Amino acid sequence: MNFFEYFWSIRNQVLDLFVRHIQLTLIAVCIAVLIGVPIGILISRVKALNKPIIGTVNVIQAIPSLALLGFLIPFLGIGTPPAIFAVVVYSLLPIIKNTYTGLNNINSETLEAARGIGMTKMQVLTKVQIPLALPVIMAGIRISAVTAVGLVTIAAFIGAGGLGYLVFSGIQTSNSMLILSGAIPACILALLMDFVVGKLEKVVTPISLTKLDVNMTREKVVQLKRKRRVTLSVIAVILVIVILAVGLSGISFGEKTIRIGSKNFTEQLILGNLYADLIEDQTDIKVERKLNLGSSSICFEALKNQEIDLYIEYTGTAYGSLLQQPFSTDTEVIYNTVREKMRSDHKIEVLDQIGFNNAYVLAVRQDTAAKYKLNNISDIAKVSNQLIFSPTIEFNNREDGVIAMDEKYGTHFKDVVPIDGGLRYTAIAEKKSDVITAFSTDGMLKTYDLVVLEDDQNAFLSYYAIPMFHEDTLVKYPELRNIVSQLNGVLTDDVMRELNYKVDEEGLPPEQVAHDFLVNQGLIER
Repeated sequence: MNFFEYFWSIRNQVLDLFVRHIQLTLIAVCIAVLIGVPIGILISRVKALNKPIIGTVNVIQAIPSLALLGFLIPFLGIGTPPAIFAVVVYSLLPIIKNTYTGLNNINSETLEAARGIGMTKMQVLTKVQIPLALPVIMAGIRISAVTAVGLVTIAAFIGAGGLGYLVFSGIQTSNSMLILSGAIPACILALLMDFVVGKLEKVVTPISLTKLDVNMTREKVVQLKRKRRVTLSVIAVILVIVILAVGLSGISFGEKTIRIGSKNFTEQLILGNLYADLIEDQTDIKVERKLNLGSSSICFEALKNQEIDLYIEYTGTAYGSLLQQPFSTDTEVIYNTVREKMRSDHKIEVLDQIGFNNAYVLAVRQDTAAKYKLNNISDIAKVSNQLIFSPTIEFNNREDGVIAMDEKYGTHFKDVVPIDGGLRYTAIAEKKSDVITAFSTDGMLKTYDLVVLEDDQNAFLSYYAIPMFHEDTLVKYPELRNIVSQLNGVLTDDVMRELNYKVDEEGLPPEQVAHDFLVNQGLIER
């Protein structure tokens, strides 16, 4: 399948995400303008505020966008609010600076003449300074609008939607066509935004500052002004419609609705769609998919704050990373501890284990295994100082990850280069790294024909998949207990590995793989 065929097959999804991307971008830019222009006016009039405000905005620009999004989650949750907030703060700098520059660079003689004919300070500002500074101000808004398109792409990391969902999904699954399906429309949108704001810049620029035809009559000038007013009215109506659409998008209007989240790798995307399809087919509950959210901590915070109602976690992650419990290899102790503490400490209900164990493993290429005679992690520890290790970012920072492995096996790699998603497999295939962390059910282990090393000293926890609900959701919809349990025992290690392979190697969308599996199992109708 070539790119155009693939793109056409997911055109409806791309269109939905494209519209969502436009909504988020316009809302953020409008808010940034409403904040940035007044601040620019303020610092042009109160000189003492110039350096502190510009300095603060510059510092904000230096904060990595993903770091800011992660910081905002405990305060604003996931989805639209933190996404818009982040895009707004990153869009302020060019608007504030251009407003300040435009107002300060007006000819002093012009201002003196305005005051000389009796204009008040407010009249000078509104009738002289702002109109004359509009071209410069609009240039700043134009820069912010184009930049916002890219920033909204990153906001998909916290469930805000938009074309970034396709980009992140493609990265996680090493699907270049999926990446392009998100990236190309995003580039087109950036160019479109630049074109539209450029046209808007011409419309709002005073006629006296534009180059007019020498033969322009008074009647034609009046017509031009009328045309500009109509154009501005149309733009205003469009913005109102967009704002209302975003505002109403989260309102269910009496519908039964739950939100299912997932982390940002293939298996999680499949699981999220499996449970969403199953619930929608067997109940009258509408499921809102908040998939590809990122790390465990993001999903966990979202569940605690009731930003989502369900996501699939793993016992080892919940036990070691989320609850910070002492190391244990007893699977029963791990599960019971997670179940009890989640309920007592966080009002989260942990249901029965689904049945498969997606444990952490180390994987190497066939040539690396043969060269160093590697069968288990004890073997690799002896030669680790000659190898480059690429764990996931989360594994590299977890007490039960790299730290536990180093303590147990005494590994000391030549270099540690954390890489997330399917890019780890690309790196090891191209010999940019020698060892990666993987999950035992990863389909790409088969795709890249990697050797899985045995955890012979049990350094890693068990990672049995478990559905986690906020307790209020199960009180409201108790029927969900029996519905989600239908997949218990059906999803085994081999089954999950095969489903992951269909996405990672065959390039099928996770939602299609999930739907087809449920149909083949007779759990839903086609």
